Amino acid sequence: MLEHVNTNGSNVLADRGYDSNKLLDYIYSHGGEPTIPSRKGAKFDRHCDWWLYKERHLVENYFLKLKAFRRIATRYDKLASTFLGFVCIVSILIWLK
Repeated sequence: MLEHVNTNGSNVLADRGYDSNKLLDYIYSHGGEPTIPSRKGAKFDRHCDWWLYKERHLVENYFLKLKAFRRIATRYDKLASTFLGFVCIVSILIWLK
């Protein structure tokens, strides 16, 4: 999935579950900087910028709030443009709260 994303000069935020040497090598080879904490019990503890890692939590909370709306969670809409429209409307509602 990262093949379609330009990671050059950017930080890649991910959970501990994505701590694999293959993924880390891919990110480094494409000019990115991984912000992925090491798994618990790992032999080598890798440096992780925890302040930047906390930004990932904000994105997760946003998706959690989006999924609270049944139409978004179950994707009733057939057209991608209609679905995007409802995501925009729900985002506005979340922002206004």
